[in-house]
Amino acid sequence: MMSFDYDLFVIGGGSGGVRAARVAAQTGAKVALAEEDRYGGTCVIRGCVPKKLMVYASEFPGAIKQAAEYGWTVHAGGFDWGAFRSKLHAELDRLEGVYRKILGSNGVETYDARATVKDAHTVRLSTGEEKTAKHILVATGGRPVKPDMPGAEHGITSNDIFHLEELPKSVLIIGGGYIACEFAGILNGMGVQVTQYYRGAQVLRGFDDEARGLVADEMIRGGVDLHLGTNILELEPRDGGIWTKATNGSEKIFDKVLFATGRAPNTEGLGLEELGVELGRGGEVKVDEYSQTAVPSIYAIGDVTDRVNLTPVAIREGMAFVETVFKGNPTPVDHELIPTAIFTQPEMGTVGLSEEEAREKEEIEVYATSFKPMRESFAGQEERVLMKLIVSRANRKVLGCHIVAPGAGELIQMVGIAVKMGATKEDFDRTVAVHPTMSEELVTMKEPVRRA
Repeated sequence: MMSFDYDLFVIGGGSGGVRAARVAAQTGAKVALAEEDRYGGTCVIRGCVPKKLMVYASEFPGAIKQAAEYGWTVHAGGFDWGAFRSKLHAELDRLEGVYRKILGSNGVETYDARATVKDAHTVRLSTGEEKTAKHILVATGGRPVKPDMPGAEHGITSNDIFHLEELPKSVLIIGGGYIACEFAGILNGMGVQVTQYYRGAQVLRGFDDEARGLVADEMIRGGVDLHLGTNILELEPRDGGIWTKATNGSEKIFDKVLFATGRAPNTEGLGLEELGVELGRGGEVKVDEYSQTAVPSIYAIGDVTDRVNLTPVAIREGMAFVETVFKGNPTPVDHELIPTAIFTQPEMGTVGLSEEEAREKEEIEVYATSFKPMRESFAGQEERVLMKLIVSRANRKVLGCHIVAPGAGELIQMVGIAVKMGATKEDFDRTVAVHPTMSEELVTMKEPVRRA
């Protein structure tokens, strides 16, 4: 029998890789992990965590304005980006330390080095060492990419936002996905003049049309200069800023240009294809329902597989991998009915099918209401929220729920439990409303607004 240095070698120290390494080690397996950058991956270092903290920071101007309408005497000073950034990076350092401690306390041997795959059971480190393992798990995540166009090198990506020495006075954001829209709200709230170009007819493609329409309307009302059906042709440094030329013919100079035009899996140079691991057109690792590649000893989880690119999903995939490989309990990954939050301003929470997806599958009823919530209405503000349920006419199950409202991410987590359990519209109706709340509308909508 062949002898290996490790039972498992994990390539990538993000949330999915760290969870898989820790849980595998807890089964008694000998585990190692290599990470070439910072432990914590996209979510902790370059994504969810710092972005959400920026969301919190950017919402205070609205809160201060609202406080005045409620009788408080408030005096808001300017936003100190330097002070916030210092505290932000201190928090990220703390979290990275937590990740390292988790691995160490569970007996996982770590290598601060780039790892590539030499063969089905051998990993080569950038230090020159080679390590063998019975199983190799690729969890290298993804990265933001810039479009192939003249001057693209002068733009920045979401990775760069957290390291800016100072906030720009103006920024052009290219893209219409959740990253583009989230940063539009964040920077707008921090006092930056935000212009956003998106080549499509509406932002947040793939989400419910009514919900994303309300988000776009509220972004514009909140001060984001959003241009749909518009793209950028070229850019170049000029007059201390970045000159841009758009497809609508406009030429403008911005302090910064942020590309939020997509992400790519980190598979380049890993040596996977040479071994027979199949990669997709975008470079993603092709895996089966158990996260296994075409090479039986090599598995992959998280964004590098480009299935559902969410941190909790990568963690679930890592857990399912350990159940399958180290606990003898073959566990396919469940990618159905995943609740999702988009931290735009206002937030969107969604689970299940959009109205458009549902009506392609079966006959449905749509229950929806849009209104000004009490808190904002009292303060004389115009923000509107949306509560929406998509219901099967055949079995009455709630096929989808879409919320656009402050705290939508918190709300959709709870709704996600009911939808995952197969709750019907009548189950929602039987639930007593919590009054006065926005979310009570989810259980008080009696008549459908339309059928399809």
